[in-house]
Amino acid sequence: MRILIVDDEGQLLDQLRRVLQEQRYLIETAADGEEALDKVFAAPFDLIVLDIMMPRMDGLTVLKEMRGAGIETPVLMLTAKGEVDDRIKGLDSGSDDYLAKPFSVAELLARIRALLRRSGGQMNPVLQAGDIRLNTVTREVTKDGSSVQLTPKEFAMLELLLYNKNRPISRFDLAEHVWGDAFDPFTMSNFINVHVKNLRRKLGDSGVGGTIRTIWGVGFMIRDKEA
Repeated sequence: MRILIVDDEGQLLDQLRRVLQEQRYLIETAADGEEALDKVFAAPFDLIVLDIMMPRMDGLTVLKEMRGAGIETPVLMLTAKGEVDDRIKGLDSGSDDYLAKPFSVAELLARIRALLRRSGGQMNPVLQAGDIRLNTVTREVTKDGSSVQLTPKEFAMLELLLYNKNRPISRFDLAEHVWGDAFDPFTMSNFINVHVKNLRRKLGDSGVGGTIRTIWGVGFMIRDKEA
């Protein structure tokens, strides 16, 4: 399941990203409303965790823009403790649930699971490009029906590329997704090439006209020939 977390508190954003990634959710983050809308309009999400009070564009405006554009992704609003008016406005604007800060991680996870169950999930758990299939629930990967054993980092790279198939993913975004805050672009830049090379080898992909394409000056892209 793919979740977008939107909050201008950097420490909280990093904490939520780590916690949800440990639960095997695919996480994207945004630090303000405008960045959130850019990501929402660029690719689908199964759930959005959206703070109300943010710079540049607040959460309520983001929510109204989404609903006005016909995007019905479930939204969990984060509100300041005791701000009842904000909660009412959020629900009236189309949010599906709200959670007051500060909150426990256990409660957040429970709310997320409930919303995902209620919505039934908007995306098929199986991601596919050509004869490559990845199940985001069972964590199984197959190539032409045969099982492919990947390391957790290789799996994370393939998952992100499949979620965004036919769209270039920058090297920075790929590294941030796989290594998070532990990635140092100055000392670890070659790690991406090594992992992509290993991933291609395990998938039997040459990289030249293959499924995983190198987009020079940008990053990588999975090309689905049937799209």
